[in-house]
Amino acid sequence: MLSHPYLLLMATTLFWSGNSIAAKIAVPHVSPMVVNSLRWLIAVLVLLPFALPHLKRDAARLRHRLVFMLLLGAVGFSGFAGLLYLAVHYTTAINVMIQQSAMPLVVFAGSFLLFGTRVSAWQIAGFLLTLIGVALTAAHGDLATLVALDFNFGDALMMIAVLCYGSYTLLLRLKPEVHWLSTIFVLNVGGLVGSLPLLGWEWQSGTVQMPDAAGLAAVLYMALFASVISQTLYIRGIEAIGPNRAGLFVNLIPIFGALLAIVLLGEELHLYHVAALACILGGIALAERRALTADPAAAN
Repeated sequence: MLSHPYLLLMATTLFWSGNSIAAKIAVPHVSPMVVNSLRWLIAVLVLLPFALPHLKRDAARLRHRLVFMLLLGAVGFSGFAGLLYLAVHYTTAINVMIQQSAMPLVVFAGSFLLFGTRVSAWQIAGFLLTLIGVALTAAHGDLATLVALDFNFGDALMMIAVLCYGSYTLLLRLKPEVHWLSTIFVLNVGGLVGSLPLLGWEWQSGTVQMPDAAGLAAVLYMALFASVISQTLYIRGIEAIGPNRAGLFVNLIPIFGALLAIVLLGEELHLYHVAALACILGGIALAERRALTADPAAAN
């Protein structure tokens, strides 16, 4: 049951939803780039004893793609997370999570442009419906905001973060054929290395804040659940059903996240959030309907 790709990807999105909540909770307790570096450092230390035997066996294959894998981890892990942690200082957790629904747009477009992957009419319909939901969220329900290009700074940062992680998802297909623990460990090392220049920038700006007890608890959640466990499940899900379909499950983040934000943070759910969530769910349903019709085995 736990090997079913749908369950793996749903668990992934639940943990990622919690990541945005933890990031929002951590705002007064630790600075964003300290969070970013500590998250990947803890993840690397936790993974090392489990990954080491596989790293030894996979060393030859990894050596030829090591720079690529480290860059992939830096962009997809550290780049995305650092921008998210900065974004929650300027916008709500609900907005951050709903905007993550734009990731499939990047994956679909990139798959077609770079790899010539066929995109069905159903996937395009789901793509467009998702885009409407993201636009509603970014515009806070007022689409005139988009025309005037008047974005909240945090929302703009989050869209850049989405580009980072969408690109990571797209390029993950180019990883070497090695054990999944080798893959996730090297990517986490890339995330750690990529976080250091951002931490240096924060240090130079004089805004570094080390975590107190609440900040450390948030960092531990991000490191263990949003890094080690969720990233592992996401890779396994991509291996099972491919990046286009796996990327769509990211759209469940705002569903789980909105509920968590209301219960744990006391954030307000607006009508445009509800409309955006409806578009997102509709987009998943349309794209997956075609996938299952074309490949009945995918439902098993």
